Amino acid sequence: MSNVVVVTSGKGGVGKTTSSASLGASLARAGSKVVVVDFDVGLRNLDLVMGAERRVVFDLVNVVQGDAKLPQALIRDKRLENLSLLPASQTRDKDALTEEGVGRVIDELRESFDWIICDSPAGIEKGATMAMRFADTAVVVTNPEVSSVRDSDRIIGMLDSKTCRAERGERLEKQLLLTRYDAGRAARGEMMTVEDVLEILAIPLLGIINESPDVLTASNVGCPITLHNPASAAARAYDDAARRLMGETVPLTTPRQEKQGFMARLFGRKAAA
Repeated sequence: MSNVVVVTSGKGGVGKTTSSASLGASLARAGSKVVVVDFDVGLRNLDLVMGAERRVVFDLVNVVQGDAKLPQALIRDKRLENLSLLPASQTRDKDALTEEGVGRVIDELRESFDWIICDSPAGIEKGATMAMRFADTAVVVTNPEVSSVRDSDRIIGMLDSKTCRAERGERLEKQLLLTRYDAGRAARGEMMTVEDVLEILAIPLLGIINESPDVLTASNVGCPITLHNPASAAARAYDDAARRLMGETVPLTTPRQEKQGFMARLFGRKAAA
């Protein structure tokens, strides 16, 4: 049975597209057949993160409006044959997406894929509502900062009211992916702690992705971090999050600030003096 997952948040720049690509690659590496769908019509960044920008011929809007068949628009990843991309359009407006058309595309994708990862645009406009409309599961991506958490709380309310599952009175599973976390800064009160975020959003924690230059490097070379540098801490965290999505029980520990040794504290005080 296929699972439609929307990767969403209220705020831009929190790592939705990076997370969509990384989770999709992790699920595909685990043996599932996965498609990642870019709903950010007008911008289209998922193809860049996945290194497929030169291979886009048809896009989601073309398929929704009947100008192309779904197989014509799907781009198979060159590194993982069971990972595919359905890109967004750069030249159209989000109003080009219709509920009927998106529903038809999702139904057709369900026939061929185990996981359908919907990369949502930021905000609460039509592109975001279309991305979450047919979801079975939501991954709410947030940074440990007040504005990001507040906007994610608004998105959780939308997931509970504007999805097909919600309208049918069915449960839509929601999980939190905390990105760009820095335990040292959290300990110093410069950002929210994991506990602070969980207290406000009150949904299960799927994973914690620490702040890491490896993630930016992978995005810049057009490769999900889970494929570009699978041994990195960020890649392992995404792999664990993907395993939890699949229903596995994977221990999750909150990153802590590394304690300084006696010599480091001693010389640190001398330097401060």
